[in-house]
Amino acid sequence: MFTNDESISQSLYSFQAALEEEGGSLGEFIRQTYIEKWRSDTLYHASAIRTTFVNAMHNFLTDYGLFNLERVSMSPLTDPLAHDVEHVPTIAYKGHDYKATHSMIYSKFLACLSPKFKGIFVDSPNIRLEIESPVGTQRGKYLADFSQMDIELRRNRDVSLEDYLSSPDKVKQILKEDMEKALDFFEQLIIYAVTAVAEKNEENLKALGVAVEVPKSPFPRFRKDKAVAKYGASDFESKLGKEAGSQFFWVTGLMRENYDLIYPYLKPDGSKIAIADFTSDMIYNYDICAQSIQRKTGKYGDVYEISSGAIREWLYEPIIERLIDNKVIPVKPNFVDGKLVNIDELGGYGPFLMAIAQKDGNGKSVFPDTFGGGVGIERALFALTKGECVKKVDDVTFFGKNPDSHPIFLY
Repeated sequence: MFTNDESISQSLYSFQAALEEEGGSLGEFIRQTYIEKWRSDTLYHASAIRTTFVNAMHNFLTDYGLFNLERVSMSPLTDPLAHDVEHVPTIAYKGHDYKATHSMIYSKFLACLSPKFKGIFVDSPNIRLEIESPVGTQRGKYLADFSQMDIELRRNRDVSLEDYLSSPDKVKQILKEDMEKALDFFEQLIIYAVTAVAEKNEENLKALGVAVEVPKSPFPRFRKDKAVAKYGASDFESKLGKEAGSQFFWVTGLMRENYDLIYPYLKPDGSKIAIADFTSDMIYNYDICAQSIQRKTGKYGDVYEISSGAIREWLYEPIIERLIDNKVIPVKPNFVDGKLVNIDELGGYGPFLMAIAQKDGNGKSVFPDTFGGGVGIERALFALTKGECVKKVDDVTFFGKNPDSHPIFLY
């Protein structure tokens, strides 16, 4: 049956007309923007590096004992994100609207419910309709759809709400230990993947005019609040890159998503620590930043965040308060005899909150305590290869939709 999407057709008609007014043609645009890229040596070499990098991560995660999770592309709820996007796309199916996933964060949590699971990983799809640069610059790093190696591991610490409220020193010690474990885990993942690239892709790296150095653990670490105090809030990562003296380094304690752990947060009297009083050592999250190495000069290039993660909020009470604080939900859920009385106020979060409120036969919460993160595959590839051949993230993707690149994406 023939169908025709009038919206797409009209957009393409207008786009073609605009090209002609400027003295060009649609055929010329397709050739210059797509055909030449698909046939280029740059994309060939970048793709070879990507394949090694992704396969190495798969091998490391499998050998570590993590299980592979299926992709989740649509759900009644998705990561609310701490930054603005144009809108959240929805998919109508079976009489309901489902959201395209910003990330699989909530799916990862629920997939770790079984104590038998060490953890999970998935090369996950992400759709984030990023806003075009407000000043019309080519930032080169954003994509509307991208892939991420999403990872979540159980901590199995059994820290109760009573411990959380009444034994802060004990809880802080546990969190310090788990933070070290999380940072070490992701360092070993990066070391393994970069080692594979160094061993298998030397000719590809050489052709792109870049090099990699296999990092050593521990990577240099910087607390965000101290970095901002030293360098200012604008582009402090680049200044840290010069200080780090390493291709990879950490930035920790970034005030960000509602599921990234803040401790202490809830007080024994039921009040909360004020947002203005949060410091980086209270925020248990972490970013890996990377910078390319220019082969001719040996100097580092631009810095990009390639991975973000955290120890997660795991107790029902702070999870709910964080969701309300971040204006993700308007009110606390009200459960009565297995019924969510105010389900109409909670949107897609209703079933998720019902799940995390569940308890086992001993009255213990079944929701897992975890840490995890995601490695942006295209972002990491771009960060490692940017140089004389690779200028923006489009150059290392076949169908990358960079919001700063084109008024319309044809493929």
